[in-house]
Amino acid sequence: MLDIIRVLILSIVEGVTEFLPVSSTGHLILVNEFVSLKPQSFSNSFNVIIQLGAILSVVVLYFEKLNPFSSNKSKQQKKNTIDLWLKVIVGVIPAGILGFLFDDFIDEYLFGPVTVTIALFVWGIIIVWIENKNKKISIDSVYKITYKTALLIGLVQCLAMIPGTSRSAATIIGAMLLGCSRGAAAEFSFFLAIPTMFGATLLKLAKMFLGGTIFTAWQWFLLFLGCVFSFIVALLVIKLFLNYVQKHNFKVFGYYRIALSSILLVYFFFIK
Repeated sequence: MLDIIRVLILSIVEGVTEFLPVSSTGHLILVNEFVSLKPQSFSNSFNVIIQLGAILSVVVLYFEKLNPFSSNKSKQQKKNTIDLWLKVIVGVIPAGILGFLFDDFIDEYLFGPVTVTIALFVWGIIIVWIENKNKKISIDSVYKITYKTALLIGLVQCLAMIPGTSRSAATIIGAMLLGCSRGAAAEFSFFLAIPTMFGATLLKLAKMFLGGTIFTAWQWFLLFLGCVFSFIVALLVIKLFLNYVQKHNFKVFGYYRIALSSILLVYFFFIK
């Protein structure tokens, strides 16, 4: 029963933070200091695998919009959907290449409290700074994003390989700097997450199994629960987030990141 409670807590944290520009990695690192599964190797695997639940929430929520074969769409709409998918693929190429090449390096040298604390603070400042700028909006729909813009957003997304940066923060802020509205930036960030996070998760899973990692029946059950919980929570959060960005800016997330980085600084360097 205690394991299920831990799974629920960790899944809620993942579902809430995965698509907000606040860094799910930073939150999971902090929460795992107090709530984690045993052994540590399984805990690490759990934190990665439950991302699949969060990703599926995007697929379900935007299934009609992302389905190029929908009978409810006209020929032009189907063409626009295929075009959108091609732009997503272009956008994911940089992270796919760099992620494959540097995944082990990042895990060994960058995945730690120092990197996360710095990244949370720096990107908190960047978010506040960008929101204070007068931005010219030239793209108010994901369908208006060009292939060049998609590629540039994909390049910015690579910054999220640094733990604590937040893939959502990097892609949304990058898209806004390139002229996207908050709504278009958020939606393209969600769509870009599907192949990016599926690829990253499958890469880590492949390395685990090739390294001899074997889960027990109970651990598989906990993983299933984690994916279900993170799916439900992420589904709700995405809906609320999209409503929020229509009326508000992202400053609150910048301030929150700065506050969280301060908490991490105090805990990891003065208390632990």
